[in-house]
Amino acid sequence: MLLQVQNLRVSYDGIRALHGVDFNIDAGEIVTIIGANGAGKSTTLRAISHLVQVEPGSRITMEGRDLLKLPADQVVSRLGISHVPEGRRLFGNLTVLENLQLATFARHDSAAVKKDLKRVFATFERLAERKDQKAGTLSGGEQQMLAVGRALMSGRRLMLLDEPSMGLSPLLMSRVFESLKEINREGTTILLVEQNARMALKFAQRGYLLENGEIVRHGPTERLLNDPEVKKAYLGG
Repeated sequence: MLLQVQNLRVSYDGIRALHGVDFNIDAGEIVTIIGANGAGKSTTLRAISHLVQVEPGSRITMEGRDLLKLPADQVVSRLGISHVPEGRRLFGNLTVLENLQLATFARHDSAAVKKDLKRVFATFERLAERKDQKAGTLSGGEQQMLAVGRALMSGRRLMLLDEPSMGLSPLLMSRVFESLKEINREGTTILLVEQNARMALKFAQRGYLLENGEIVRHGPTERLLNDPEVKKAYLGG
């Protein structure tokens, strides 16, 4: 087992956002968490990345190692977890190319870095055209391309993706998910949070349904796609 989350509890200003969430991911899997806005999906990813404080009794381990005992920067540099957060969080005063290069700070495989940069520019031709432009001057859709491209450059063992399709056209969404499939085949495990539940369930192998901070359903995505309650609430019928 690559990642195990047990009894994950998070509160904001005394209001509990996660009520003891449990799930696990095996190496090489693509797993998705679906649910309505405010269900706690982004909070779950933020907890794994140490971006929010968890409550006592919560446990997150990667290959048996207690992730919560590591400083946040070592979650990336030592455990190999990358996170594409909701809201992009780019360095607006740096160029497109500089943002992409910054994502490789913990890598030592220069040939693979060059290959990944070519893949990003092939997937997002607009980024190649604007590689010397400051990220803060890009359009919203272009910034989303850069946020996803930065994740593709990270070369991580486990990639956390929060709404990667936001602001992208259907064609670009297709390209993004094709690229993610490719890096998954190359060995990167993926945990995806996505508002488009149908697309997420078709992309992943297993899924978890989060409602009001609790996992209420889980299993192979094919089963969730055919679950009457899931179809009614999240798949439009």
